[in-house]
Amino acid sequence: MSLYFNKIPFFLRWIYPKAIWHIKTKEKVLYLTFDDGPTKSVTDWVLDTLDAYNAKATFFCVGENVNTYPELYLKLKKKGHSIGNHSYNHLKGTKTNTSIYLKNISEANNIINSKLLRPPYGSMKINQYKILIKNYKIIMWSVLAGDFDKKIDGNKCANIVIKNSKKGSIIVFHDSKKAYPKLKIALPKVLEHYSKLGYKFESIKM
Repeated sequence: MSLYFNKIPFFLRWIYPKAIWHIKTKEKVLYLTFDDGPTKSVTDWVLDTLDAYNAKATFFCVGENVNTYPELYLKLKKKGHSIGNHSYNHLKGTKTNTSIYLKNISEANNIINSKLLRPPYGSMKINQYKILIKNYKIIMWSVLAGDFDKKIDGNKCANIVIKNSKKGSIIVFHDSKKAYPKLKIALPKVLEHYSKLGYKFESIKM
């Protein structure tokens, strides 16, 4: 049994009420997001795939990876995608001392300089949330593709997204080596499916 929700149930939104889980729109727009990069070769492939569909996305970057691949990070920005903070080295807030966690977020933002923030694992202590929401636009998600899950394949990931997404959905993929085999299958399927239905893919603005 999976220990996560592919589609976020409404009651979870009460925990972080000012976070953004969905973007209200009457237009056929979806918001693709990618966590944990930039990752050499994987993020490059994602960028090329998005270009093929004239799609923009939002990349929640890990500060440590930005320092490791600065040219790839600049490539993300030059292509017009939005960038968000995903901490310096992917700490889980609920298992981290608050002062250490906040310092980690701040360290990442010294490099990333974004008001968009997605906490790793989508979880943090309530006191961490109350402090961070004062300075950041916290972006959660509507649909989790599950490309990190060893128990499912790329086709299943695509089906999860297609089954659960609607206008304004914020969709999570991962541009990581672990997710890459599934992402290679799922992302083109999702882009193709919704492009045929007349959807656009836009980045989340600060």
